[in-house]
Amino acid sequence: MEIEIATIGGYEEVGRQMTAVRAGENVVIFDMGLNLSKVLIHDNVQTEKMHSLDLIDMGAIPDDRIMSELEGDVQAIVPTHGHLDHIGAISKLAHRYDAPIVATPFTIELVKQEIRDEEKFGVENDLVKMDAGGRMSISADVELEFVNVTHSVIDAINPVLHTPEGAIIYGLDKRIDHTPVIGDPIDLDRFREIGREGVLCYIEDCTNANTKGRTPSERVARAHLRDVIHSMADYQGGIVATTFSSHIARVKSIVEFAQEIDRTPVLLGRSMEKYSGTAERLNFVEFPEDLGMFGHRQSVDRTFKRIMQDGKENFLPVVTGHQGEPRAMLTRMGRGETPFEIEDGDKVIFAARVIPEPTNEGQRYQSENLLKMQGARIYDEVHVSGHLSQEGLYEMLDTLRPQHVIPAHQNMKGYSGYVDLCRDQGYTLGEDLHVTRNGNLIQLVD
Repeated sequence: MEIEIATIGGYEEVGRQMTAVRAGENVVIFDMGLNLSKVLIHDNVQTEKMHSLDLIDMGAIPDDRIMSELEGDVQAIVPTHGHLDHIGAISKLAHRYDAPIVATPFTIELVKQEIRDEEKFGVENDLVKMDAGGRMSISADVELEFVNVTHSVIDAINPVLHTPEGAIIYGLDKRIDHTPVIGDPIDLDRFREIGREGVLCYIEDCTNANTKGRTPSERVARAHLRDVIHSMADYQGGIVATTFSSHIARVKSIVEFAQEIDRTPVLLGRSMEKYSGTAERLNFVEFPEDLGMFGHRQSVDRTFKRIMQDGKENFLPVVTGHQGEPRAMLTRMGRGETPFEIEDGDKVIFAARVIPEPTNEGQRYQSENLLKMQGARIYDEVHVSGHLSQEGLYEMLDTLRPQHVIPAHQNMKGYSGYVDLCRDQGYTLGEDLHVTRNGNLIQLVD
Protein backbone atom coordinates (compact mmCIF):
# COMPACT_ATOMS: atom_id res chain seq x y z
CA MET A 1 0.00 0.00 0.00
CA GLU A 2 1.30 3.45 -0.90
CA ILE A 3 1.89 5.72 2.11
CA GLU A 4 2.38 9.44 1.62
CA ILE A 5 2.46 12.30 4.14
CA ALA A 6 1.70 15.93 3.37
CA THR A 7 3.31 18.32 5.87
CA ILE A 8 0.93 21.21 5.37
CA GLY A 9 1.32 23.49 8.40
CA GLY A 10 3.30 23.68 11.62
CA TYR A 11 6.59 22.53 10.15
CA GLU A 12 8.23 25.96 10.12
CA GLU A 13 6.72 27.38 13.31
CA VAL A 14 4.74 26.60 16.44
CA GLY A 15 1.20 27.06 15.18
CA ARG A 16 -1.24 26.42 12.27
CA GLN A 17 -0.75 22.67 12.52
CA MET A 18 -2.06 20.50 9.68
CA THR A 19 -0.84 17.15 8.37
CA ALA A 20 -2.46 14.72 5.92
CA VAL A 21 -1.66 11.02 5.61
CA ARG A 22 -2.58 9.05 2.50
CA ALA A 23 -2.81 5.28 2.91
CA GLY A 24 -3.73 3.82 -0.47
CA GLU A 25 -6.79 5.72 -1.65
CA ASN A 26 -7.73 7.00 1.79
CA VAL A 27 -6.61 10.30 3.33
CA VAL A 28 -6.87 11.36 6.97
CA ILE A 29 -6.16 14.96 8.01
CA PHE A 30 -4.72 15.64 11.45
CA ASP A 31 -5.40 19.14 12.87
CA MET A 32 -6.36 22.42 11.20
CA GLY A 33 -4.82 25.13 13.33
CA LEU A 34 -4.31 28.86 13.63
CA ASN A 35 -1.05 30.76 14.07
CA LEU A 36 -2.40 33.28 16.55
CA SER A 37 0.71 35.49 16.49
CA LYS A 38 0.10 36.22 12.81
CA VAL A 39 -3.32 37.54 13.80
CA LEU A 40 -2.32 39.44 16.92
CA ILE A 41 0.33 41.41 15.09
CA HIS A 42 -2.53 43.23 13.31
CA ASP A 43 -4.93 45.54 15.16
CA ASN A 44 -8.58 44.53 15.56
CA VAL A 45 -8.50 41.55 13.19
CA GLN A 46 -11.70 39.49 13.38
CA THR A 47 -10.83 36.14 11.84
CA GLU A 48 -14.44 34.96 11.88
CA LYS A 49 -15.25 37.61 9.24
CA MET A 50 -12.23 36.92 7.01
CA HIS A 51 -11.89 34.71 3.95
CA SER A 52 -9.60 31.70 4.18
CA LEU A 53 -7.43 32.95 1.31
CA ASP A 54 -6.70 36.20 3.14
CA LEU A 55 -5.77 34.25 6.28
CA ILE A 56 -3.54 31.96 4.24
CA ASP A 57 -1.77 34.99 2.75
CA MET A 58 -1.24 36.32 6.31
CA GLY A 59 0.35 33.02 7.32
CA ALA A 60 -2.41 32.60 9.91
CA ILE A 61 -3.87 29.28 8.71
CA PRO A 62 -2.40 26.39 6.70
CA ASP A 63 -2.12 26.66 2.93
CA ASP A 64 -3.87 23.40 2.05
CA ARG A 65 -3.48 23.61 -1.74
CA ILE A 66 -0.96 20.76 -1.55
CA MET A 67 -3.96 18.51 -0.84
CA SER A 68 -4.78 18.56 -4.56
CA GLU A 69 -1.62 16.50 -5.15
CA LEU A 70 -2.78 13.66 -2.90
CA GLU A 71 -4.52 10.98 -4.98
CA GLY A 72 -7.20 9.90 -2.57
CA ASP A 73 -10.36 10.89 -0.76
CA VAL A 74 -10.37 12.52 2.66
CA GLN A 75 -12.15 10.16 5.06
CA ALA A 76 -11.74 12.04 8.34
CA ILE A 77 -10.50 15.32 9.84
CA VAL A 78 -8.98 14.63 13.25
CA PRO A 79 -8.18 17.52 15.63
CA THR A 80 -6.04 16.15 18.45
CA HIS A 81 -7.08 18.59 21.20
CA GLY A 82 -8.75 21.92 21.80
CA HIS A 83 -5.93 24.46 21.43
CA LEU A 84 -6.42 27.02 18.67
CA ASP A 85 -3.14 26.14 16.96
CA HIS A 86 -4.81 22.77 16.28
CA ILE A 87 -8.51 23.63 15.76
CA GLY A 88 -8.52 27.34 14.90
CA ALA A 89 -8.69 26.85 11.10
CA ILE A 90 -11.41 24.19 11.04
CA SER A 91 -14.11 26.80 10.48
CA LYS A 92 -12.14 28.10 7.46
CA LEU A 93 -11.00 24.87 5.80
CA ALA A 94 -13.09 21.87 6.85
CA HIS A 95 -15.99 22.66 4.51
CA ARG A 96 -13.69 21.93 1.54
CA TYR A 97 -13.65 18.24 2.45
CA ASP A 98 -16.57 15.80 2.42
CA ALA A 99 -15.46 14.13 5.63
CA PRO A 100 -16.51 13.99 9.29
CA ILE A 101 -14.60 15.79 12.03
CA VAL A 102 -13.64 13.12 14.57
CA ALA A 103 -12.40 14.14 18.03
CA THR A 104 -12.79 13.55 21.76
CA PRO A 105 -15.89 15.00 23.47
CA PHE A 106 -14.25 18.14 24.93
CA THR A 107 -12.48 18.91 21.66
CA ILE A 108 -15.71 18.44 19.68
CA GLU A 109 -17.49 20.95 21.92
CA LEU A 110 -14.77 23.52 21.28
CA VAL A 111 -14.92 22.82 17.54
CA LYS A 112 -18.68 23.40 17.67
CA GLN A 113 -18.07 26.82 19.20
CA GLU A 114 -15.51 27.70 16.52
CA ILE A 115 -18.02 26.74 13.82
CA ARG A 116 -20.85 28.61 15.54
CA ASP A 117 -18.78 31.83 15.64
CA GLU A 118 -17.81 31.58 11.96
CA GLU A 119 -19.40 34.29 9.81
CA LYS A 120 -17.85 33.65 6.36
CA PHE A 121 -18.30 29.94 5.68
CA GLY A 122 -20.93 27.34 6.46
CA VAL A 123 -19.30 24.27 8.00
CA GLU A 124 -21.65 21.30 7.74
CA ASN A 125 -19.21 18.43 8.29
CA ASP A 126 -20.54 15.73 10.60
CA LEU A 127 -19.11 15.94 14.11
CA VAL A 128 -18.21 12.54 15.54
CA LYS A 129 -17.17 11.99 19.16
CA MET A 130 -14.66 9.25 19.94
CA ASP A 131 -13.10 8.73 23.36
CA ALA A 132 -9.45 7.96 24.03
CA GLY A 133 -9.02 4.23 23.45
CA GLY A 134 -11.61 4.24 20.69
CA ARG A 135 -11.16 2.90 17.16
CA MET A 136 -12.79 3.72 13.83
CA SER A 137 -12.60 1.91 10.52
CA ILE A 138 -11.33 4.12 7.69
CA SER A 139 -11.37 1.34 5.10
CA ALA A 140 -11.14 -2.44 4.99
CA ASP A 141 -7.46 -2.37 5.95
CA VAL A 142 -6.95 1.07 7.54
CA GLU A 143 -8.07 1.92 11.07
CA LEU A 144 -7.92 5.05 13.22
CA GLU A 145 -7.19 4.76 16.95
CA PHE A 146 -7.06 7.38 19.72
CA VAL A 147 -4.39 6.91 22.41
CA ASN A 148 -4.79 8.95 25.61
CA VAL A 149 -2.05 11.50 26.30
CA THR A 150 -1.52 14.20 28.92
CA HIS A 151 -1.18 17.82 27.87
CA SER A 152 -2.06 21.30 29.11
CA VAL A 153 -5.65 20.84 27.97
CA ILE A 154 -7.98 18.02 28.95
CA ASP A 155 -9.17 15.19 26.69
CA ALA A 156 -6.09 15.22 24.43
CA ILE A 157 -5.08 12.25 22.29
CA ASN A 158 -2.44 11.10 19.85
CA PRO A 159 -4.15 9.55 16.81
CA VAL A 160 -2.71 6.38 15.30
CA LEU A 161 -3.46 5.31 11.74
CA HIS A 162 -3.04 1.54 11.44
CA THR A 163 -2.09 0.41 7.93
CA PRO A 164 -0.78 -2.86 6.42
CA GLU A 165 2.64 -1.15 6.25
CA GLY A 166 2.67 -0.32 9.97
CA ALA A 167 1.29 2.36 12.27
CA ILE A 168 1.57 6.08 11.58
CA ILE A 169 1.50 8.04 14.84
CA TYR A 170 0.77 11.75 14.93
CA GLY A 171 2.52 12.45 18.21
CA LEU A 172 2.08 16.17 18.77
CA ASP A 173 1.42 18.02 22.02
CA LYS A 174 1.89 15.81 25.02
CA ARG A 175 4.02 15.21 28.08
CA ILE A 176 4.58 11.98 29.97
CA ASP A 177 2.53 12.65 33.10
CA HIS A 178 1.87 9.70 35.40
CA THR A 179 0.07 11.83 38.03
CA PRO A 180 -2.13 14.37 36.21
CA VAL A 181 -4.38 16.68 38.23
CA ILE A 182 -7.36 15.93 35.95
CA GLY A 183 -7.92 12.86 33.79
CA ASP A 184 -6.00 9.64 33.21
CA PRO A 185 -2.23 9.28 32.86
CA ILE A 186 -0.66 8.95 29.44
CA ASP A 187 -1.29 5.45 28.05
CA LEU A 188 2.32 4.35 27.70
CA ASP A 189 1.28 0.70 27.83
CA ARG A 190 -0.65 1.12 24.58
CA PHE A 191 2.24 2.97 22.97
CA ARG A 192 4.52 0.06 23.93
CA GLU A 193 2.10 -2.39 22.33
CA ILE A 194 1.97 -0.33 19.13
CA GLY A 195 5.76 -0.19 19.14
CA ARG A 196 5.94 -3.98 19.28
CA GLU A 197 3.34 -4.28 16.51
CA GLY A 198 5.42 -2.03 14.25
CA VAL A 199 5.53 1.72 13.62
CA LEU A 200 6.13 2.92 10.08
CA CYS A 201 6.32 6.62 10.94
CA TYR A 202 6.26 8.82 14.03
CA ILE A 203 5.57 12.55 13.74
CA GLU A 204 6.99 14.20 16.88
CA ASP A 205 6.37 17.49 18.68
CA CYS A 206 9.69 19.35 18.97
CA THR A 207 8.51 22.36 21.04
CA ASN A 208 11.03 21.58 23.80
CA ALA A 209 13.56 19.64 21.74
CA ASN A 210 16.39 21.89 22.97
CA THR A 211 15.37 21.64 26.64
CA LYS A 212 17.36 19.16 28.70
CA GLY A 213 15.85 16.76 31.19
CA ARG A 214 12.28 15.62 31.73
CA THR A 215 9.11 17.72 31.73
CA PRO A 216 7.62 17.47 35.25
CA SER A 217 4.08 16.39 36.08
CA GLU A 218 1.29 18.93 36.51
CA ARG A 219 1.43 17.94 40.19
CA VAL A 220 4.74 19.83 40.37
CA ALA A 221 3.13 23.00 39.00
CA ARG A 222 0.24 22.52 41.43
CA ALA A 223 2.62 22.31 44.41
CA HIS A 224 4.53 25.38 43.20
CA LEU A 225 1.31 27.29 42.75
CA ARG A 226 0.06 26.33 46.20
CA ASP A 227 3.34 27.52 47.76
CA VAL A 228 3.16 30.87 45.92
CA ILE A 229 -0.48 31.56 46.77
CA HIS A 230 -0.14 30.49 50.41
CA SER A 231 2.90 32.77 50.75
CA MET A 232 0.45 35.64 50.13
CA ALA A 233 -2.09 34.57 52.75
CA ASP A 234 -1.41 37.57 55.00
CA TYR A 235 -1.27 40.15 52.21
CA GLN A 236 -4.12 42.64 52.41
CA GLY A 237 -3.96 44.00 48.86
CA GLY A 238 -4.83 42.68 45.43
CA ILE A 239 -3.78 39.29 44.06
CA VAL A 240 -4.39 38.48 40.39
CA ALA A 241 -3.56 35.23 38.59
CA THR A 242 -3.37 34.48 34.88
CA THR A 243 -2.88 31.24 32.99
CA PHE A 244 -3.89 29.49 29.78
CA SER A 245 -7.69 29.57 29.68
CA SER A 246 -7.67 26.04 28.27
CA HIS A 247 -5.54 24.71 31.13
CA ILE A 248 -8.44 23.46 33.23
CA ALA A 249 -6.22 21.64 35.73
CA ARG A 250 -4.26 24.84 36.41
CA VAL A 251 -7.44 26.92 36.74
CA LYS A 252 -8.86 24.32 39.14
CA SER A 253 -5.74 24.56 41.32
CA ILE A 254 -5.86 28.37 41.44
CA VAL A 255 -9.53 28.29 42.43
CA GLU A 256 -8.86 25.79 45.23
CA PHE A 257 -5.86 27.64 46.65
CA ALA A 258 -7.67 30.98 46.53
CA GLN A 259 -10.34 29.49 48.76
CA GLU A 260 -7.70 28.07 51.10
CA ILE A 261 -6.46 31.60 51.84
CA ASP A 262 -10.03 32.86 52.26
CA ARG A 263 -10.31 34.71 48.97
CA THR A 264 -13.20 34.39 46.54
CA PRO A 265 -11.96 33.24 43.12
CA VAL A 266 -13.62 34.61 39.99
CA LEU A 267 -12.84 33.74 36.34
CA LEU A 268 -12.76 36.74 33.99
CA GLY A 269 -12.41 36.92 30.22
CA ARG A 270 -14.19 35.39 27.23
CA SER A 271 -11.87 32.43 26.75
CA MET A 272 -11.71 31.78 30.51
CA GLU A 273 -15.51 31.52 30.60
CA LYS A 274 -15.57 29.45 27.40
CA TYR A 275 -13.09 26.73 28.38
CA SER A 276 -13.95 26.39 32.08
CA GLY A 277 -17.66 26.61 31.43
CA THR A 278 -17.47 23.89 28.78
CA ALA A 279 -15.33 21.63 30.99
CA GLU A 280 -17.74 22.01 33.89
CA ARG A 281 -20.80 21.38 31.72
CA LEU A 282 -19.26 18.15 30.38
CA ASN A 283 -18.32 17.02 33.93
CA PHE A 284 -14.57 17.07 33.34
CA VAL A 285 -14.12 19.30 36.40
CA GLU A 286 -16.12 20.29 39.44
CA PHE A 287 -15.93 23.93 40.49
CA PRO A 288 -17.61 25.55 43.52
CA GLU A 289 -21.30 26.15 42.84
CA ASP A 290 -20.94 29.89 43.38
CA LEU A 291 -17.82 30.34 41.24
CA GLY A 292 -18.31 33.38 39.03
CA MET A 293 -17.36 33.14 35.35
CA PHE A 294 -17.78 36.30 33.28
CA GLY A 295 -16.74 36.81 29.68
CA HIS A 296 -18.51 39.89 28.36
CA ARG A 297 -16.73 43.16 29.04
CA GLN A 298 -19.65 44.80 30.83
CA SER A 299 -20.02 41.82 33.16
CA VAL A 300 -16.29 41.79 33.81
CA ASP A 301 -16.20 45.51 34.61
CA ARG A 302 -19.18 45.16 36.94
CA THR A 303 -17.29 42.39 38.75
CA PHE A 304 -14.19 44.57 39.03
CA LYS A 305 -16.31 47.38 40.51
CA ARG A 306 -17.70 44.94 43.08
CA ILE A 307 -14.18 43.78 43.96
CA MET A 308 -13.02 47.36 44.49
CA GLN A 309 -16.12 48.13 46.55
CA ASP A 310 -15.97 45.02 48.76
CA GLY A 311 -12.17 45.05 49.07
CA LYS A 312 -9.47 43.55 46.87
CA GLU A 313 -8.22 41.57 49.85
CA ASN A 314 -11.33 39.37 49.64
CA PHE A 315 -10.94 38.21 46.03
CA LEU A 316 -8.56 36.48 43.64
CA PRO A 317 -9.52 37.18 40.01
CA VAL A 318 -8.20 34.70 37.42
CA VAL A 319 -7.89 36.56 34.13
CA THR A 320 -6.87 36.15 30.52
CA GLY A 321 -3.69 37.78 29.21
CA HIS A 322 -0.75 35.56 30.18
CA GLN A 323 0.90 36.24 26.81
CA GLY A 324 0.26 39.99 26.96
CA GLU A 325 -2.44 39.82 24.29
CA PRO A 326 -3.47 43.43 23.55
CA ARG A 327 -7.19 42.95 24.14
CA ALA A 328 -6.96 40.46 27.01
CA MET A 329 -8.07 41.27 30.53
CA LEU A 330 -4.67 41.54 32.23
CA THR A 331 -3.33 43.85 29.53
CA ARG A 332 -6.35 46.11 29.95
CA MET A 333 -5.71 46.12 33.70
CA GLY A 334 -2.09 47.12 33.09
CA ARG A 335 -3.22 50.00 30.89
CA GLY A 336 -5.66 51.18 33.55
CA GLU A 337 -8.69 50.43 31.35
CA THR A 338 -10.68 48.51 33.98
CA PRO A 339 -12.20 49.52 37.32
CA PHE A 340 -9.64 47.28 39.06
CA GLU A 341 -6.86 49.50 40.39
CA ILE A 342 -3.40 47.97 40.71
CA GLU A 343 -1.45 49.53 43.57
CA ASP A 344 2.05 49.26 45.04
CA GLY A 345 2.70 45.72 46.26
CA ASP A 346 -0.22 44.02 44.50
CA LYS A 347 0.70 40.54 43.30
CA VAL A 348 0.36 39.23 39.74
CA ILE A 349 0.93 35.49 39.27
CA PHE A 350 1.81 34.26 35.77
CA ALA A 351 0.95 30.55 35.95
CA ALA A 352 2.18 30.19 32.37
CA ARG A 353 5.32 30.73 30.39
CA VAL A 354 5.78 32.92 27.35
CA ILE A 355 5.27 30.95 24.16
CA PRO A 356 8.71 31.28 22.53
CA GLU A 357 7.75 33.43 19.56
CA PRO A 358 8.78 37.07 18.98
CA THR A 359 5.26 38.53 18.91
CA ASN A 360 4.32 36.87 22.20
CA GLU A 361 7.60 37.76 23.84
CA GLY A 362 7.23 41.42 22.88
CA GLN A 363 3.62 41.64 24.04
CA ARG A 364 4.38 39.91 27.33
CA TYR A 365 7.34 42.23 27.97
CA GLN A 366 5.13 45.25 27.42
CA SER A 367 2.33 43.87 29.61
CA GLU A 368 4.67 43.13 32.51
CA ASN A 369 6.20 46.58 32.34
CA LEU A 370 2.80 48.26 32.37
CA LEU A 371 1.92 46.27 35.50
CA LYS A 372 5.25 47.09 37.16
CA MET A 373 4.80 50.80 36.45
CA GLN A 374 1.69 50.64 38.61
CA GLY A 375 3.61 48.93 41.40
CA ALA A 376 2.73 45.29 40.79
CA ARG A 377 5.02 42.52 41.99
CA ILE A 378 5.41 39.82 39.32
CA TYR A 379 5.52 36.10 40.13
CA ASP A 380 6.61 34.45 36.89
CA GLU A 381 6.98 30.90 35.54
CA VAL A 382 4.65 29.19 38.05
CA HIS A 383 4.32 26.55 35.40
CA VAL A 384 5.38 23.26 33.86
CA SER A 385 5.27 22.72 30.12
CA GLY A 386 2.69 20.62 28.33
CA HIS A 387 5.35 19.32 25.93
CA LEU A 388 8.06 16.69 26.11
CA SER A 389 11.63 17.74 26.85
CA GLN A 390 14.65 15.78 25.68
CA GLU A 391 14.32 12.78 28.00
CA GLY A 392 10.63 12.39 27.17
CA LEU A 393 11.42 12.61 23.48
CA TYR A 394 14.03 9.88 23.95
CA GLU A 395 11.57 7.70 25.89
CA MET A 396 8.94 7.90 23.14
CA LEU A 397 11.51 7.17 20.42
CA ASP A 398 12.83 4.21 22.40
CA THR A 399 9.30 2.95 23.08
CA LEU A 400 8.04 3.15 19.49
CA ARG A 401 11.23 2.47 17.48
CA PRO A 402 9.67 3.85 14.28
CA GLN A 403 11.09 3.16 10.83
CA HIS A 404 10.73 6.85 9.93
CA VAL A 405 10.64 10.02 12.03
CA ILE A 406 9.30 13.46 11.09
CA PRO A 407 9.98 16.40 13.46
CA ALA A 408 7.13 18.94 13.72
CA HIS A 409 5.79 21.85 15.80
CA GLN A 410 8.92 24.02 15.57
CA ASN A 411 11.10 26.00 13.22
CA MET A 412 14.37 24.76 11.74
CA LYS A 413 16.43 26.01 14.68
CA GLY A 414 14.05 24.39 17.12
CA TYR A 415 14.42 20.99 15.45
CA SER A 416 18.16 20.78 16.14
CA GLY A 417 17.99 19.02 19.51
CA TYR A 418 15.65 16.36 18.15
CA VAL A 419 17.74 15.84 15.02
CA ASP A 420 20.78 15.22 17.25
CA LEU A 421 18.77 12.78 19.40
CA CYS A 422 17.58 10.85 16.34
CA ARG A 423 21.08 10.69 14.90
CA ASP A 424 22.34 9.30 18.21
CA GLN A 425 19.70 6.57 17.90
CA GLY A 426 20.87 5.58 14.43
CA TYR A 427 18.58 7.61 12.15
CA THR A 428 20.03 9.28 9.06
CA LEU A 429 18.95 12.72 7.89
CA GLY A 430 17.34 12.47 4.44
CA GLU A 431 16.80 8.71 4.65
CA ASP A 432 14.63 7.81 7.63
CA LEU A 433 14.77 11.18 9.44
CA HIS A 434 12.75 13.72 7.46
CA VAL A 435 13.22 17.39 8.36
CA THR A 436 10.66 19.09 6.17
CA ARG A 437 8.81 22.34 5.56
CA ASN A 438 5.21 23.42 5.08
CA GLY A 439 3.73 22.30 1.76
CA ASN A 440 5.92 19.24 1.19
CA LEU A 441 5.04 15.62 0.35
CA ILE A 442 7.00 12.69 1.80
CA GLN A 443 6.63 9.32 0.09
CA LEU A 444 7.25 6.59 2.66
CA VAL A 445 6.04 3.54 0.71
CA ASP A 446 5.74 3.45 -3.11
